[in-house]
Amino acid sequence: MPNVFVAVSGGVDSSAAVALLLRGGHECSGIFMITHDRAEAARRDAEQVCRHLDIPLHVLDLRKEFNRIIDYFCRTYQQGKTPNPCVFCNRTVKFGLLWDFARRHGADFIATGHYAKILPQNGRPALFCAKDPGKDQSYVLSMIHREMLDHILFPVAEYSKTQIRQIAAQIGLLTHHKQDSQEICFIPDNDYIAMLARWRPDIGRPGEVLDTRGNRLGRHEGIHRYTIGQRRGLGIALGRPAYVVRIDPQANTVILGDKEDLLSRKLRLNQINWLIDPPDAPFNAKVKIRYNHSGADALVLPAPDSDTAEIRFEKPVSAITPGQAAVMYLADPPRWQVAGGGWITEALPENEER
Repeated sequence: MPNVFVAVSGGVDSSAAVALLLRGGHECSGIFMITHDRAEAARRDAEQVCRHLDIPLHVLDLRKEFNRIIDYFCRTYQQGKTPNPCVFCNRTVKFGLLWDFARRHGADFIATGHYAKILPQNGRPALFCAKDPGKDQSYVLSMIHREMLDHILFPVAEYSKTQIRQIAAQIGLLTHHKQDSQEICFIPDNDYIAMLARWRPDIGRPGEVLDTRGNRLGRHEGIHRYTIGQRRGLGIALGRPAYVVRIDPQANTVILGDKEDLLSRKLRLNQINWLIDPPDAPFNAKVKIRYNHSGADALVLPAPDSDTAEIRFEKPVSAITPGQAAVMYLADPPRWQVAGGGWITEALPENEER
């Protein structure tokens, strides 16, 4: 049977993933990665799970290596963009450093508790959405290297979250009742402003808040406090709803506008990671512009011999955010295949002439 190393986080999904693999006759080992100084509780849960399931656990201290994720996180905010550290981490750490360790220790596969599916397509493994669309995590996996698909298992892909909790409870795993984390793992209490101030004390450079015509509305304490589409916490009362519609890092300004000003029909991507053969012609796709976006019909125009593309939506979409990932899906019901993902560099406003 294949030797599988499982990324055990201390949560219910990765715990159930181990149980399902053992049930299928696989030889398993666990890996727990320390990426920040608050990992003690999660580590104890991971150790308890592996003891209960009678598998060895390897603990990797990756705090030094994880500085690359933190640097990316801070740098992206300094550029007036909104980072997506989970997408970046999956590429470089979970399916990068962890796989390197597992392979050196004889692993045939690495497994995680992600809700996504790998299926054969045209003679090669391909990434698809999970069975439960409400839990699908294919978006955050879109940047992993294509060759990694040959070495990944996603045991929970065909189950709902309720079923996974039932499986964990049936075999006596204490993680069956553990709630899903809604935070970025390295941001205590979800207070990213405080952490950015700690890591980059000079990040909060005051500047002006403007309207879309360039009129001054007030002051801000740093562009890192804002993201496209933000409505709350603006500190400015206009007597009507206002939204962040643009952030200009060169001028150090935040631009507010109406909800309609957030609409765009086009975006540009760079650093595309293709999970299909790189296309040489335009193609139709469903495109998600953020994790919780349902996806919108679009035409993808890849640049020849490049890792860039332009995406044109059939209908305007709201709050396209530079720094976030845009993920392209080949819509083939009942399951979507991930064609690839890239980083959003800019959006063309709906009211701008093209």
